[in-house]
Amino acid sequence: MPYHWSDTPTSASQRLTLWAHRSLTNRGFVGFVGATAALFLLPLITQIGHPGLWVLLPFLLSALAALWWALDRNQRDRAITEDLTLEPHRIAVIRTGPHRKHQTWEANPHWVRLTLHPEAGPVPNYLTLSGNGREVELGAFLTEAERIALKADLEARIAALR
Repeated sequence: MPYHWSDTPTSASQRLTLWAHRSLTNRGFVGFVGATAALFLLPLITQIGHPGLWVLLPFLLSALAALWWALDRNQRDRAITEDLTLEPHRIAVIRTGPHRKHQTWEANPHWVRLTLHPEAGPVPNYLTLSGNGREVELGAFLTEAERIALKADLEARIAALR
């Protein structure tokens, strides 16, 4: 699961960290770009010593650079984390989105309502926290099953705080 509790359910301060799925690791990124570069070089082998090499080379290098840029941009856009802190008198969510944008929300855990919207929302089983006059989404990047499991886990921990 792409979330992790840093403390036990009975401790006074608990911290939950959620992150978006990242199917392409840094090592996989380098391997994919390297394999693509090797495949791009295959047609150039036949052109060694021929003026046609200089005609093909800029196009292949620009295609490789565009692939690198697109994969890097995708990884930066998927760099989303949410940190939820549960304390006896405070619950806080800090969302770090793409380009290091921070959004914060906090409320008293006694007045917080955790809601799972089965069909309303941008994704099925949309999970929200309501309190302090605002409603914030939680784990919209998780799968349906992960949001359902997170709701059950989070409800139990909030109930233990009360």
